Order: sequence, then C-alpha cells, then structure tokens
Amino acid sequence: MSTMNISLPEALKSFVDEQVTRRSHGSSSEYIRELIREDRDRQRLRLLLLDGAASPAAAPADTEYFITLRDYVQKNSGA
Repeated sequence: MSTMNISLPEALKSFVDEQVTRRSHGSSSEYIRELIREDRDRQRLRLLLLDGAASPAAAPADTEYFITLRDYVQKNSGA
C-alpha cells in the first residue's frame, strides 16, 4: 500500500478525529479511505446516470415493465 501525507488545518483535523471516533474507524486513514471510495462511487453513479439520460428510451416504464423487472430481480437474487 502506498502512503500519502496530507496537511490539515487544526479545525479539519479535529473534525476528522471526531468522525473516526463517532464512526468507529480504527484510524484517520480508514476514514479518509472511506470518503475517497464513496466519492469514487458517486462519480461512477453520476456517469451511469448521465449515460442513461443521454441514451434513447428503449421501452416505456409502465406497470408491466416494473412487474417484469421485479420478477427478474426476485428470480436472480434468490429471494
């Protein structure tokens, strides 16, 4: 694992320390890694949403569509 050192003003360091305690992280590094992963996931989701919004509609999202979708998810999730 690579290391990275960052400098924070005292107010931000105190905030990080408080979050580490509140969220039961083992260290400030764990907390920062979680934030980075969440940001990466948000960016991926944003790109997927933008791609979906830019694509043509394939079929109307009517009642039958959602019934079929629910059945598919239940069949493939083991529920």
